[in-house]
Amino acid sequence: MCSDSLQSEDLRSSSDSDEELPVFDFLQPRPSTDVASQKAPKKPASSVLCSVGSADVMMISSDSEDDVPLAQRVKLRQERRSTPEEADDLPHRHLSASETGDATKATKRSAEEIRASREEALRRRQARERRQQDREALKQEQERQKAERRALAEASKSLRPEECIKHMVVAVDPALLQLEGGGTLLASVQALGCSCAIEKQPLPRSVTWARQAPSAQNGAARVPEPHVVMQMTVEDFITLIHNYIQEERHSGSACSPTLTSWVRERQRLHPDKRLSLAVIELESYFRARKSRSQKRLRAAVAGEEAGGGKEKKKRRSGHAEKLPEVSRVEVEEAVVHLQLHTGVSVRFLSTWKEFSDHITMTTKAVAEAPFKRAREQTGFSFYLESEWAGGQRVDKAGKGLLQAWKRQIQQFNRVSSDVAAAILAAYPSPQLLKKAYSQCRTENEKLSLLSDLLIRRGEGVTSTTRRVGPELSKRLFLLMHSRDPEQNLDASL
Repeated sequence: MCSDSLQSEDLRSSSDSDEELPVFDFLQPRPSTDVASQKAPKKPASSVLCSVGSADVMMISSDSEDDVPLAQRVKLRQERRSTPEEADDLPHRHLSASETGDATKATKRSAEEIRASREEALRRRQARERRQQDREALKQEQERQKAERRALAEASKSLRPEECIKHMVVAVDPALLQLEGGGTLLASVQALGCSCAIEKQPLPRSVTWARQAPSAQNGAARVPEPHVVMQMTVEDFITLIHNYIQEERHSGSACSPTLTSWVRERQRLHPDKRLSLAVIELESYFRARKSRSQKRLRAAVAGEEAGGGKEKKKRRSGHAEKLPEVSRVEVEEAVVHLQLHTGVSVRFLSTWKEFSDHITMTTKAVAEAPFKRAREQTGFSFYLESEWAGGQRVDKAGKGLLQAWKRQIQQFNRVSSDVAAAILAAYPSPQLLKKAYSQCRTENEKLSLLSDLLIRRGEGVTSTTRRVGPELSKRLFLLMHSRDPEQNLDASL
């Protein structure tokens, strides 16, 4: 009966064995100590309880399968399907599961390494960016220095006499152009080759100058010059001088501004300017004053009285009659007082053409002033004239050495060309003079070696002779033998 049930269940279990069931760890078969159960042949899942040896095995039949719990059925079926090789492999499966922690640790280390590599890449990128910025900054600095050197070279070139006038800007006050000679002044400035700007000036009727200096940033910058030439009318000039005379005569009781006080006020308002005044047609005032004096003298002598025609003439020349009378001596006194107390000079000009020429010459002087100042700034506290103490050119063949030795002797104080020629005639080179000193036996003999050399002046009957003397002989000896570079040759006499 047991065999019949097993056969009947084989047919049913054959179809059920193809079902794929989930695998659970707790359902895994475990090794059994029952030898009979290990050696028992594979039974179908439909088997019910059978006796194998002394052990009872519970078999599940097809009739009672619905009464068995699902977990137990799955476990029994899994035990049926497991083989000895699978059982031997179970410890390895548990071992691979235990290695999961190591794999997790390896994954964690990899993440840290990735993070570290990202940080390193970020640092490298930042370092590259900093190097790029440094290269760009260095390039900009080099370009800036190059532009400054170029601007400096252009500025140095612009100071040359043949180039400086092209970089000058003459600023003329519009009020000056509205006068009689304004057109002549403008034409003269434009013919000079410099730029002309018509701008309102702080001082009325004045002319100022500016220099276009090359700049690395702005290309060309206008640098103002301190010089200012102001044209003063005859009326204002005479009035200020008259106030000065009244103040001098009344011991400072006058309240009106004098020429000196008026200029001082302008200097206070513009301390960075060097003012100079120009007065045009002052001679016309003196001529009119002289004519009036002569007419009054003739009228007084003849006893004539002013008539209607003379009344009209006075009205026509009433502007000149209103000016106070000032003599030439008083004008000179006021101008000298002005120059002594303020340093401002006054230029008297006859015509507007002379005023235009004065502005032209002042423009040239202002333009060439920096070049002349730079030329005068030498490293020597004395000036060597090229005629007697200048440099001497010596070629490769030695031509010019004699003249160089002569000029070296002439650098001494109170040594003329005749004295140097007398020494050259006896000792044509410094080496020969040094050899002569070495042949002397005593110090006094060396000091007086050149004392008796004759100096000849003139030719023929009018020629004269004299000796070099002990002073120059001693100075030459100190020049050839002294080891003190700061020794004063004249002080040792």
